[in-house]
Amino acid sequence: MPPNGRRMLLGSGAALLAGSMLRVSAQPRIPSNEASARWYEAAVEMKRLAESWGDQPYGAVLVLDGELVGQGPSRVVKNQNPDAHAEREAIRDAQLKLGRESLLGAVLYSTSRPCSRCEAVAAKAGISRMYFGPSLTDAGVPETT
Repeated sequence: MPPNGRRMLLGSGAALLAGSMLRVSAQPRIPSNEASARWYEAAVEMKRLAESWGDQPYGAVLVLDGELVGQGPSRVVKNQNPDAHAEREAIRDAQLKLGRESLLGAVLYSTSRPCSRCEAVAAKAGISRMYFGPSLTDAGVPETT
């Protein structure tokens, strides 16, 4: 087999491997109960922060590759902004910190079930899974409405 053919074959294999790795990295890691409880508690801290300034009692955090990348207390009352739900605040925070729109593979933890608008924003950002409430209910993959 000529060297060109061999290189082409190896090149194709590398492309296939790279494509597989991209798909795998886009999948969220299944969080352990201990990790999930830790992230839910971080969301509760955001809820307490919101309550401390007289806002609605909601909090959320965003986790990517086992790291906290976004935090969101509700700022609806504080900012007089009906769109400042905790989940959207956590998403915006992560996008700002990471310097990108895509949050592919991230997991959203919130103190209550995200509303349909928050879920649509999460879907647009590429969030892979949502968990909410003290029982860590699996809300699944966010969907647009």
